[in-house]
Amino acid sequence: MTKPTLVVMAAGMGSRYGGLKQLDGIGAHGEVILDYSVYDAYRAGFEKVVFVIKPEMEADFRERVGDRIAKRMQVEYAFQRLDDLPEGYSVPEGRVKPWGTCHAVLSARHAVDGPFAVINADDRYGPEGFAAVYRFLSYDPTALEMGEYCMAGYLLGNTLTENGSVARGICDTDTNGLLRGITERTCIEKYGSGARFSEDNGGTWTDIPLDTTVSMNLWGFPRSFMDEAWQRFPEFLDRALEENPLKAEYFLPSVVADTLNDGFVRVTVLRSHDRWYGVTYREDRDTVRAALAGLTASGVYPEELWA
Repeated sequence: MTKPTLVVMAAGMGSRYGGLKQLDGIGAHGEVILDYSVYDAYRAGFEKVVFVIKPEMEADFRERVGDRIAKRMQVEYAFQRLDDLPEGYSVPEGRVKPWGTCHAVLSARHAVDGPFAVINADDRYGPEGFAAVYRFLSYDPTALEMGEYCMAGYLLGNTLTENGSVARGICDTDTNGLLRGITERTCIEKYGSGARFSEDNGGTWTDIPLDTTVSMNLWGFPRSFMDEAWQRFPEFLDRALEENPLKAEYFLPSVVADTLNDGFVRVTVLRSHDRWYGVTYREDRDTVRAALAGLTASGVYPEELWA
């Protein structure tokens, strides 16, 4: 069996953060946030990582991230290009925005030949989620190809920032831990000792329990997911080119939800109690730096990850 590959979506710009946060050194030796997640994946068993980046990022990314990780893992690059579209489709005039997270994953389709996990570049997920996803992807390759997906589920309270609202996928699971659906909430914030969300830009708020299971885009898929997502891409494009040609995005959770609703797959939610760290806002940087320094001091991470 081909060992699972890690796919890292690193092509996006951090607009709320104010810069290319994926390359912002935050560790004692210049490590970026994704260094810690890729290191946790490496310890879980992943030996190959594919970074999905923009072509213009390549030189900086190799120098500041990829070459360091290549000391321990096989590193490959895939480029998210606007014109990477099914035959018969072209980029709408004036479109500069990438096509979204599922398109980013599809950008790596030629570099993935077996089961794979997917993560964001700007989140520290913790070791528990990677270990669970790697075990799932390594257990039964036949079951995977018959439509078994997985997702690391996090406790909402472990994924919030003190500095503003976040977007999270709220998960609905059955008693067997299988995903029934995901509701995207784009405005969730801490509120006193709890949390709340708004659907009208802060006009009204609804409380939400801190132990709610949320998706942080740590997924596990068989290789066949690439083919399924590519086959569904034209349907999205037909709708997008009519309704919102300059900004519509092909989101990964939406594609998973569609396959789930069509009865093609089962998605097992693997619960993780790790604390998420991410730099959603520039003000988060010092908090994350201090947290990672504390994890290093307590022995969770070595002083220099890839030495």
